[in-house]
Amino acid sequence: MHLPQDFMTRMQELMGSEYESFIKTYDREPFKALRVNTLKLSPEEFKEISPFHLSPVPWCETGFYYGESALRAEGRAEALPEERPGKHPYHEMGLYYMQEPSAMSVAELAGVTPGEKVLDLCAAPGGKSTQLAAKLQGEGLLVSNEIHPARCKILSQNIERMGITNSVVTNETPQGLSARFVNFFDCIVVDAPCSGEGMFRKDEEAVNQWSLENVTMCADRQDEILDEAVKMLCSGGRIVYSTCTFAPAEDEDCIRRFLERHPDFYVEKGCGFEGFAQGKPEWCGGLKEVEKTYRLWPHHINGEGHFAALLVHKGEKTEAAEPANKKKKGGTVLDKEKLRLYEDFIRETLVKEPAGEKILFGESLYLMPMELNLKGLKVLRPGLHVGTFEKKRFEPSHSLALALKMQDVKQVLETDVEAGEPEKYLRGESLVTEGGKGWTLVCAQGHPMGWGKVSNGMLKNHYPKGLRR
Repeated sequence: MHLPQDFMTRMQELMGSEYESFIKTYDREPFKALRVNTLKLSPEEFKEISPFHLSPVPWCETGFYYGESALRAEGRAEALPEERPGKHPYHEMGLYYMQEPSAMSVAELAGVTPGEKVLDLCAAPGGKSTQLAAKLQGEGLLVSNEIHPARCKILSQNIERMGITNSVVTNETPQGLSARFVNFFDCIVVDAPCSGEGMFRKDEEAVNQWSLENVTMCADRQDEILDEAVKMLCSGGRIVYSTCTFAPAEDEDCIRRFLERHPDFYVEKGCGFEGFAQGKPEWCGGLKEVEKTYRLWPHHINGEGHFAALLVHKGEKTEAAEPANKKKKGGTVLDKEKLRLYEDFIRETLVKEPAGEKILFGESLYLMPMELNLKGLKVLRPGLHVGTFEKKRFEPSHSLALALKMQDVKQVLETDVEAGEPEKYLRGESLVTEGGKGWTLVCAQGHPMGWGKVSNGMLKNHYPKGLRR
């Protein structure tokens, strides 16, 4: 790999005797991992049905190296046939999220508990958001924001795939959100846009875009983003700041600058694991407090480069504030006819109505996790998309299917894995079924894949055409 000379010169000066061990990591393959979605099943349940060779990621109890990465993590060198979890039906069902192992440490540091209001401010493609959602276990609120529209769409798709019911996805600037959500969140994750030095081994584009000027530009932008995050945090709340870069200007020195601007915050020691290194005071003018931050170095752990800090507000913990102009929701309420169609669907198909504030955007019905003021914000997903009204009927969404469990639905078709029925369903094929009529939840290994509609012993496939193989 051809690394920028300015980068190598700086790293050699910073790392001294460790430089040779560090630079050799660029000759190795990156470690690949996945994280089990505990909104759907436990790690133990996943291991029972997994066709992959797995080895645990030490700092994330739901994370696993897979395939040859798992063998390398165990110190074994034998070859394995290539394993491709991204092509497996379990991936489409949202049973796991494929995620770089070092990145899994950030949501662990956040210490999120069910019922909290959480903001993932720079959220695409969704690894940290989906991990935070699993920590919330369907309670409280997760706002997942991404400023770039195309990346925000991918974020929204991953929120859907993982069956998350209590997330709002926004496509806003930090300033746009901070004007609305003043002192609102218990926890904010800022996985800041950065110079990406920790991803050089995985992403050649990060190498091509790197420069010393870009490092300075990123550091300035990170300061701005953190200042907006502070406005949205409730008293006694916490901010997790992270990057995937080695540059002290974006890491330790960013924390020094933040504490100078915001003396009502302190750094709290986070989740330390073997191989995690302390931040370096000597890289930011001697500020001792940065020793409580942590760095993940690729020559110390089985993962890429990462930096993270847990910043806690010194104020007494209070209830998060309500967003301004709460009553102006955006969207419209259901008229009597639409409400009747929806209630008919619930009565015929589900065991009980899902929880949430019913709100209509166009002809699409959403369940908001709580009453929020979203008017004027760019919103991709104002909650769980439950379905669409079409020509005097209600059509349930794929999002709803993936958010349900078998016991939530009156009629289920459990596909035959050995006969290849899950793959047939994902290709959009019809399936033979015995008895029944109407909307049916199609499952594999006890977990939803999507909807079908049964008539005369055949299940018409309603898996979204854009997702079919």
